[in-house]
Amino acid sequence: MTEKIIILDFGSQVTQLIGRRLRELNVFCEIYPYNKCPELSPDVKGIVLSGSPCSVLDANAPQIDLTSLKGKLPLLGICYGAQYLAHKFGGAVEGSAAREYGRAMLDVTDAASPLFQDVPARSEVWMSRGDRISKLPDGAVPIASAEDVRYAAFHIQGESTFGIQFHPEVFHTTEGSRILSNFAKRICGCKGDWTPASFIEATVAELREKIGPDRVILGLSGGVDSTVTGVLLNKAIGHQLTCIFVNNGLLRKNEYEEVIASYRDMDLNVIGADAARDFVSALAGVTDPERKRKIIGAKFIETFERYACRISGARWLAQGTIYPDVIESAGIEGVASKIKSHHNVGGLPDKMNLKIVEPLRMLFKDEVRRVGRALGIKEELVGRHPFPGPSLAIRIVGDVTEEKLNVLREADDIFIKALRNYDCSALHLPCASDPRIEASNLYDAIWQAGVILLPVKSVGVMGDERTYENPVALRAVVSTDAMTADWFRFPYDFLARVSNDIINKVRGVNRVVYDISSKPPATIEWE
Repeated sequence: MTEKIIILDFGSQVTQLIGRRLRELNVFCEIYPYNKCPELSPDVKGIVLSGSPCSVLDANAPQIDLTSLKGKLPLLGICYGAQYLAHKFGGAVEGSAAREYGRAMLDVTDAASPLFQDVPARSEVWMSRGDRISKLPDGAVPIASAEDVRYAAFHIQGESTFGIQFHPEVFHTTEGSRILSNFAKRICGCKGDWTPASFIEATVAELREKIGPDRVILGLSGGVDSTVTGVLLNKAIGHQLTCIFVNNGLLRKNEYEEVIASYRDMDLNVIGADAARDFVSALAGVTDPERKRKIIGAKFIETFERYACRISGARWLAQGTIYPDVIESAGIEGVASKIKSHHNVGGLPDKMNLKIVEPLRMLFKDEVRRVGRALGIKEELVGRHPFPGPSLAIRIVGDVTEEKLNVLREADDIFIKALRNYDCSALHLPCASDPRIEASNLYDAIWQAGVILLPVKSVGVMGDERTYENPVALRAVVSTDAMTADWFRFPYDFLARVSNDIINKVRGVNRVVYDISSKPPATIEWE
């Protein structure tokens, strides 16, 4: 039985970060909408109430019955969660004239509190609130304050119930990990023994029991999630697994051949499905990004089904679904919109009458990479940048043609190789796939990078001739989970070299620009 902490989500945009920070402490946790709290089993050691975009003073504010939780399990309310505890249990919450958003200094007023053990008396925290607690709930005592925030943290005596009016999960709260560790380990009593090795051991045993002698089909994409899914299943059931890698004709230069070769080196049973011509033909003349996605999705299902139906005895469809997919697909009615529908092979299971197996559905992306490393997967696959499902089709703004694909592949190949070959050890940058280690090259320091082919022409001069060709945009971002991202600050010499190489070597391109937009307001991809 795996001990865990339950996080009840009231719609905060950073609720996932609470889960990530606890997982980094090797404490397993699960996130549920506030109105879908599961039955509490003995392995649940504590509850966290998240923040929210709502005010507890709103008539339609999210409500939850805490009678079965408060005083029976350790409870930590964060921002909205803390104000909800005050509002419901004898305290008072008032609206502020101005919303407080940003850094503040926290003063611990009760150094003996288990929540603040080994936390300095004064440290920086991140505030994000529109209300303030003006009176503590019954039986509560203050344990920390901040500028203009008299009750920045409180403890309800006689029970392990705590409230804090700042965000310990965000990077800007310097002692946030320590505070969450104190709650999880000192107050809830979690051992902190949830590791990649323990996950692999438990998951392999579970897969063997669930699947038995049946055959499983997996659609490989070359990305981290599907690769780790494949290796994990292979460890559990061997060649009962058949992997299908679809060439949609929209991949990067030599990607289909290189990925197929790398998978076979890993003893995975892989079938290559080359449908490049079908995909590119289906996209002819299509410029709308959403139509591109739908056409590519339908073609993928058609191709996958055609090859999968040749595999006799298949009873299961494996998917590389990860935890953000599960959370974002759930949504919270009346509080936060559903971010996206479940994206994995939509519609295929019903048509093929297969049961679903998703061994990574409880892992965040960084955890998938750690599991991949523990499985011995090569770093070039584990540390691979995310690549969009519609592939290069959404990096060509406008209609997709074979000629444009070839131009984009050549420019992209120059960019990616330059990232891999640039020694950045002197810059002391964290590795994007594991911030605990330093990146040795720019590729490892970046979360995602690629080239976008623009649907305009620009005038240029090459030699003594006037040119009228396409510009391309370079895109490179740093992120932890792609929900937010910031543009990467390249050394100027790198940009100069890449620009020069692309213009000189790629026929059809005479201008290179760099996209310095962050997410939000921009997205990582252009379409």
